[in-house]
Amino acid sequence: MAITAALVKELRERTGAGMMECKKMLTETDGDIELAIEELRKRGAAQADKKAGRIAAEGTIVTLVEGTTGVAVEVNSETDFVAKDENFVAFANQVAQTVLANTPDSVESLGQTEMASGESVEVARQALIAKIGENISVRRFEIMSAGDGETLGAYQHGNKISVLVNVANGSEELAKDIAMHVAASKPVCVSADQVPADLLAKEREIFSAQAAESGKPAEIMEKMVEGRIRKYLNEVTLMGQPFVKDPDQTVEKLVKSAGADVRSFVRYEVGEGIEKKVDDFVGEVMAQAGQS
Repeated sequence: MAITAALVKELRERTGAGMMECKKMLTETDGDIELAIEELRKRGAAQADKKAGRIAAEGTIVTLVEGTTGVAVEVNSETDFVAKDENFVAFANQVAQTVLANTPDSVESLGQTEMASGESVEVARQALIAKIGENISVRRFEIMSAGDGETLGAYQHGNKISVLVNVANGSEELAKDIAMHVAASKPVCVSADQVPADLLAKEREIFSAQAAESGKPAEIMEKMVEGRIRKYLNEVTLMGQPFVKDPDQTVEKLVKSAGADVRSFVRYEVGEGIEKKVDDFVGEVMAQAGQS
């Protein structure tokens, strides 16, 4: 069967694959476009498997709020260049819409969830890898719901930081202000009683070692440690931090003056916790020069 330009164009539009790849696949399948699509998808999956081990620490975060439900979704790429690609951005937004519409309970179940386009998130991810040529991963998502008397606040800083906040008995303006504060100040948790015990124990150990070097009496050293612990708790808890818009008052004072209560928050930052690959270009050049 003759492989016409119109047939190549149709396959390209339906799959997003390159023109030469489409022409080659149509030749292999004797012009059977449906078979060509199936083969391209299979090869896309194979390419996705090959790229799966590559570190994807860049990417984007999408924040959506609809009614009483809000979602934050992180989708990663290998480079910041791809994170700005319109196909990648469109995929990330579609994933966020899928999370909002279906409220899956894990990243694994999200992968099998059908998007508005009719294909699953995982199939679309593999197709995007084949098209873009980088490892793409849907890393995580958070779903937050507001009950009676609760308000969701959302703030997104560019495409790198996302915050959702649940505030009881507070206004939308207050909830958004607190979300903005969380984005800027990175608290660990809402209040001191929520600080993880292992984290607190580690800090106490460090402060105790520092106090021991002072050579002061035990009771004085104990007071020094407790003072540093209080300071530490104020630094890492939302309630203890100075409010970014008015550093003369803490977030706790701001919230109490409004008769409100912060129930929870989530803060996502692209790539946090992922060990990024650092390329040693000088070393590479020197190594190659030594081999030549």
